[in-house]
Amino acid sequence: MGYTKEEILEKVEDVKLALNDVEEVDEFKAIEAKINDNQKIKNKINDIKKLQKQAVNLQAYGKTEAVKKLDEDIDAIQAEIDALPIVNDYKSQQAIVDHILQTLIGDIDRRVSDVFNQH
Repeated sequence: MGYTKEEILEKVEDVKLALNDVEEVDEFKAIEAKINDNQKIKNKINDIKKLQKQAVNLQAYGKTEAVKKLDEDIDAIQAEIDALPIVNDYKSQQAIVDHILQTLIGDIDRRVSDVFNQH
């Protein structure tokens, strides 16, 4: 049985909608929203962006020691972000959702391969 491009895209949309109903995906989205609304995290990310811009400018002038110092500062701020409990929750939930997606992709790949191997 063959499928049209439109039918395949419709099935993809069905899978996308089904994934939105998975509890783990809902939890991931909720944590992500909390992170996006967290002013402390936003400020730290903005600090990192400013330091990165400075590093690019200094690198253009060959100031390698200054760039190294800025990279260390960036790493320190990133470590502060990574140490926040909500960020750990986010990473854990992201790993769970990633596993679900990888399992789904693997299953689709196997089924498509089976269909091609039958013909």
